[in-house]
Amino acid sequence: MNLNATTSKQIYFLSDFHLGAPDHARSLEREKLLVQFLDSIKDKAAEIFLVGDMFDFWYEYRQVVPKGYVRLLGKLAELSDAGIPMHFFVGNHDMWMRDYFQQELNIPVYYEPKEFVRNGKTFLVGHGDGLGPGDHGYKRLKKIFRNPVCKWLFGILPPVVGMGIANYMSRSSRAQTGTSEETFLGEDKEWLIIYCKDVLKQKPVDYFVFGHRHLPIDFRLEGGSRYINLGDWITYFTYASFDGSKASIQSYTGNDARIIRNQ
Repeated sequence: MNLNATTSKQIYFLSDFHLGAPDHARSLEREKLLVQFLDSIKDKAAEIFLVGDMFDFWYEYRQVVPKGYVRLLGKLAELSDAGIPMHFFVGNHDMWMRDYFQQELNIPVYYEPKEFVRNGKTFLVGHGDGLGPGDHGYKRLKKIFRNPVCKWLFGILPPVVGMGIANYMSRSSRAQTGTSEETFLGEDKEWLIIYCKDVLKQKPVDYFVFGHRHLPIDFRLEGGSRYINLGDWITYFTYASFDGSKASIQSYTGNDARIIRNQ
């Protein structure tokens, strides 16, 4: 895809909505804000990347999907029907997707980071979980959850039981994380920055775009490459956009001053 500067079209990236958490009322408030944002860019968007953890938990039974989220799913259907290409990367909270997005919304789903070239710029896009050094416990758990047998075993549980277990696990995960996600650890300890640097030793990448971290970051790396973390739509309400020549990250609700930058 090539962007023509005269058309004012842009590519948008956003992640970590965690709809469903922490309760229905606050989730619905965020969902309405997301729909408002998507509606505001529908005439400007050349392409939209949804980079994981759209839901706090998602599991597609063969004939059942979690109820709710109709405003967001309806807006995505509208944008897709209007011919705007969209991409979805599964996160650690919604990794158990099947083919609902592909069949109902015409949105391809990716389970690993993927490269895209836009206007001569290379983007490496992914949710970001399990990348870089450390966090071996989660990496082992991710392999178990991604195992088809584990997915099948969960699927034979009645939805009311399965969703109850999943919601409990999601709440426990958030409680353990606390506010640590909101603290920038420094260039030498941020695992996604370390991952980006390792990739750059093998090949050039202009933009690394990840979610998962819940902290909006725009970090310049060697050789002009940049690591962008998309933050979240819980605290920061941030997104990135690419106008054909450069990418930038900003907050929809005026939290730009809280974005971590090294430039």
